[in-house]
Amino acid sequence: MANASPDLDNAEAQRQLNNNNRPISSGLWDTECTSSKLFECSRIRALADERDAVQKKTFTKWVNSHLSRVSCRIADLYNDLRDGYMLTRLLEVLSGELLPRPTRGRMRIHCLENVDKALQFLKEQRVHLENVGSHDIVDGNHRLTLGLIWTIILRFQIQVIKIETEDNRETRSAKDALLLWCQMKTAGYSEVNIQNFTTCWRDGLAFNALIHRHRPDLIEFNKLTRSNATHNLQQAFNIAEQSLGLTKLLDPEDVNTENPDEKSIITYVVSYYHYFSKMKALIVEGKRVGKVLENCVEAEKIVNRYEGLASDLLDWIEKTIAVISNQKFANSLTGVQQQLQAFTTYCTIEKPIKFQEKGNLEVLLFTIQSKLRANNQKPYVPHDGKLISDINKAWERLEKAEHERGVALRKELIRQEKLELLAQRFDHKTTMRQAWLNENQRLVSQDNFGYDLPAVEAAMKKHEAIEADIASYEDRIGVVVELAGEMEAEGYYDIRRILARKENILGQWGLLKELVVGRKARLEQNLALQKTFQDMVYMIDWMEDTQAQLLSQDFGKHLLEVDDLLQTHSLQEADISVQAERVETLNSAALKFTTLEGYQPCDPQVICNRVNHVSTCLEELKQLADKRHEDLEESRQLWAFFQELEESAVWIREKSSILGAQGYGKDVTSVLKLLQKHKTLAGELLAHRSLLQVPPPRLCVCVCDHILEVKADWKNLEDQAALRLHHLQEALNASQFSTETDDLLAWLQDAYRLVSSEDFGHDEYSTRSLLKKHRDVSDAVDKHRSHVVALRQHLGALGGGCIQVRMGEAEQLYTEVVEVAVLRQQWLHDALAVYRMFSEVNACELWIDEKEQWLDKMEVPERLEDVEVVAHRFESLDQEMNSLMGRILDVNQIVQQLLDGGHPSSTEVRGCQDHLNSRWNQIVELVEQRKDHLDSVLRLQNYLLECTEIKSQIQDKRKAIDATQYAGSDLGGVLALQRRLSTMEGALSVLEPKLMHLQEEAEHLASAQPARAMEVLVPFEGISVEWEELKRTLQGCEDSLMVAGRLQSFIQDLDSFLTWLVQTQTSAASDQLPNTLEEAEKLINKHAALKEEIGRYEEDYERLQAVNELLETEEAPLPHAALQQWLQKLDVGWNKLLEMWESRREVLVQAHIFHLFLRDVKQAESFLNNQESALALVEVPTTVETVEAALRKHKDFTTTMELNLHRIKAVIEAGESLISQNNIYSDRIRQRVDALASSLTDVSLISEEPIRRLERAQTSVLPNFR
Repeated sequence: MANASPDLDNAEAQRQLNNNNRPISSGLWDTECTSSKLFECSRIRALADERDAVQKKTFTKWVNSHLSRVSCRIADLYNDLRDGYMLTRLLEVLSGELLPRPTRGRMRIHCLENVDKALQFLKEQRVHLENVGSHDIVDGNHRLTLGLIWTIILRFQIQVIKIETEDNRETRSAKDALLLWCQMKTAGYSEVNIQNFTTCWRDGLAFNALIHRHRPDLIEFNKLTRSNATHNLQQAFNIAEQSLGLTKLLDPEDVNTENPDEKSIITYVVSYYHYFSKMKALIVEGKRVGKVLENCVEAEKIVNRYEGLASDLLDWIEKTIAVISNQKFANSLTGVQQQLQAFTTYCTIEKPIKFQEKGNLEVLLFTIQSKLRANNQKPYVPHDGKLISDINKAWERLEKAEHERGVALRKELIRQEKLELLAQRFDHKTTMRQAWLNENQRLVSQDNFGYDLPAVEAAMKKHEAIEADIASYEDRIGVVVELAGEMEAEGYYDIRRILARKENILGQWGLLKELVVGRKARLEQNLALQKTFQDMVYMIDWMEDTQAQLLSQDFGKHLLEVDDLLQTHSLQEADISVQAERVETLNSAALKFTTLEGYQPCDPQVICNRVNHVSTCLEELKQLADKRHEDLEESRQLWAFFQELEESAVWIREKSSILGAQGYGKDVTSVLKLLQKHKTLAGELLAHRSLLQVPPPRLCVCVCDHILEVKADWKNLEDQAALRLHHLQEALNASQFSTETDDLLAWLQDAYRLVSSEDFGHDEYSTRSLLKKHRDVSDAVDKHRSHVVALRQHLGALGGGCIQVRMGEAEQLYTEVVEVAVLRQQWLHDALAVYRMFSEVNACELWIDEKEQWLDKMEVPERLEDVEVVAHRFESLDQEMNSLMGRILDVNQIVQQLLDGGHPSSTEVRGCQDHLNSRWNQIVELVEQRKDHLDSVLRLQNYLLECTEIKSQIQDKRKAIDATQYAGSDLGGVLALQRRLSTMEGALSVLEPKLMHLQEEAEHLASAQPARAMEVLVPFEGISVEWEELKRTLQGCEDSLMVAGRLQSFIQDLDSFLTWLVQTQTSAASDQLPNTLEEAEKLINKHAALKEEIGRYEEDYERLQAVNELLETEEAPLPHAALQQWLQKLDVGWNKLLEMWESRREVLVQAHIFHLFLRDVKQAESFLNNQESALALVEVPTTVETVEAALRKHKDFTTTMELNLHRIKAVIEAGESLISQNNIYSDRIRQRVDALASSLTDVSLISEEPIRRLERAQTSVLPNFR
């Protein structure tokens, strides 16, 4: 079968061809046809004619470009192809095949026969043609002729294009592939962006870019501009025709239009593609022929060179391994260095050269294989031992030996160098350590510390420096010990001297540390004692200074000064306490030195005298401090009382004057401010009352009279404050009530002016606005009711007077406002209802006047399009009338409400309502009359239109059935015709109910409109006649296709079976032989699967034989002779396939048995090699026990050998059996059998030698044992 892409392209072409064949006016009358649609149809028809003209010119030039090869030419595409001769010649040129010779003659029957031959050839090429018959071409149908040529272009020019993208290897075909090719070739041109085959080519740059990409010498592309499209197109077409030989299929005006024809541009661009593809193919093929012979000669030379280089490299590797495997080194640093230098010379000079030779060998072998593969020659396999794998294994052994040699040399060299360096370091360090130890032992043996603190501290710092130096040297002594231990571990030759020096250093180091510890203890005792003496001197000086301060007689002249003196004395007492603790600490530390045993830094009596002196000074100082603290406290109490008493008297006089001078305020704000100030004053009174209640000190009896005067002033101040608070509260309540009453009266007066207004609006909008404002005022009046009640309650608390009168005025005004507001709200509602009713009535009457004028002037048209327009207007009118009727009902409801409420204008309102209702009834009756007339006319026009459409459909179906005539032997064509007939039957089943409905409609219209009965019934009679003729034609076509379908189905099944038979024979005839046991098993399984597939197709084979017998019984004319030939081929191929399968199975079975034999041989050889290795390692024992153990071990070995001997012999016998059966691998089996037998004999002979040696050893050992 053909691939999917041609079918898709042919289907696309056929759809376009069918679209061209469909009458333009066929679908325009299905919907309403307005003037704009008529203009659009005419525009589309003009564009289609213009497109057909461009296609005709392009296709004519294209046909002539191919017919020129056979010296033919056409002048008119539609007329010159009608006889079928030029069409046949065109197909022969494009396909390269010979078509049946055209029939001579100019009659129509001759033309139809020639065109049928051409169309039949296209069907054989898997070109799908739908609704294209020979009569269409002979009749010169423009659209179908263009469609046929486009289908041929798709099949023979565009379908062969295959482009593979580089990113995802996606394969495209046909038009997409051609578009992708154009995009790839113009990718580097910034002004060229090809996205379609229409508008992207108008400026001509795309054509020039394609030519410039392949032939840049013909066009100067940089000088071209997009604006000069005509020049660009003319230049590209001329260069393509003159320099490339491509026919000028297009003119600039054909492309530089608003809507260029896609098919014409594709046809021209395809010629570019084929020319440039052929040019590239010729260049490539010319180079291939010359390379073949050169590659063969060069490959042979390279093979010889490879053989020689591989042999030389392998010899060098073996010699080098033998040399560098020697692991004996010189027993000196100089000798090892010389050996390492020789090894380095080998690694850096000799080996890289050989490594490069090895890499060159791999490259050389790859080059050989690549060249042979490129020339389709048998791959080159080097001889055994010269494979790249063999060279790599030998090189790996060389690198392993080289690595071991290098590691051993470097280890030995490092060891020798390390030992020499260690010895040098040890001698140097021990000399330095010896001198340092002697010097420090001399320093720490001296005890000259001094007799005062600075001298002892200097001695201590010097000793600490000595200790730090000694501590830092401990690591250095450890380094000496580590060096000696490391040299001892490495086996240094002069290790005795090293150890003696190490012991000497360690002894002196221990002595030095003992001396340092003893000297530091003595030095620390001296330092501690001197520090204690120094602290005692400092303490005595401080106590003398403090005692002079405590003897002062200054106790202060006022309160602040006394406080400062007390604070200073507190600090002195704290210092005395701290210093007392320090004195005790110093005394204890000093007395400890009197009880020391052994070394004493000072005389004990001197220490005790100093301790007693310090204790006496401290007790005297404490007594003076206590006495001065008591004197300062008494002075402070007296001066504090004097100051508080004076401050209280001044404050009382100041506040009393303030309370007498202030008033009670004039308004709420001023009263509140005075109250706030009075609260502040009350807080201050509470604070000062606590101060006056404090009792005076005992020393101030002389000031009692002054205290009584202050208390009397305080009592007067409290009474005055309470009276003022009462007056302020009364003033605040009166001011608040007066303010609230004034605000209420002002608001009620404003509200009364609003609710008593005489303005009720002059229209609906103004009345609504007034009503909304009135509602806001009413809500505010309701909210003020609670305010009036609250003021009445407040008045009860304040009493009568003028306040009572103002409250009565406010209540009376509030009542009047509420009453007037209720009346005004009712008047506003009535006015709003009247205005709303009049507005609705006016709007309804305006609409009724407009529609009455339109209905009076309206005339029902006779054309269907105009009738449908008028009917659509009536649909809109119904919606408007439904809306208006709702508004009229609202008006009636409003009028009834006004009448029920006794409105003053009831008479006027009732008259307006009656007039509106009468107008509405009149317009309803008029609309119903016009709609009835319109429905009758519309129904008649729809009936006539439906008759025309159904008759046209029946005629189209009949023409399609007439064109569906089986005239070939293609099963696809038969199946396509059957599908079309089945589709046709479905369409007829749909038409039959329509005919029944149409008949009923005709009878109804004839009875409803007797004057037009003939006009109604005549079209239906014509439809009935066409319907009967259509059914007779369809039945005849179905009968003629039945037998042809059976034959074509049989031929297709036979063709598919033969195709499978050829493919299966190819698989069964494979000469592939397995190289391993796994491959042999896979091939056998694959061959068994092939047998199963043959078994599944055996049923198809028998079915084909049975179908042939059935076809022989048919009475229709069939090609029985051709069928018999095909069936004979089928029988021969089937029997041959079975024979080939059996032959292939025999070969695969032998190969499988051979690989099983190889597996057993490898196991036997492995066993023999292991046995031979074990025998080679047998040693002659020297004692009785070892002799007996060796004999037992050899006995076990012999037993194992005998057990496996029969298996090895069975393998040899199996090999002999395969050779006798003429196995295809007999030569290789013979070699392996002989080699295995030889190995078995060698192992048997070797196994006898150890037993003889053991018996001799046993004979020689036993006498000695006795």
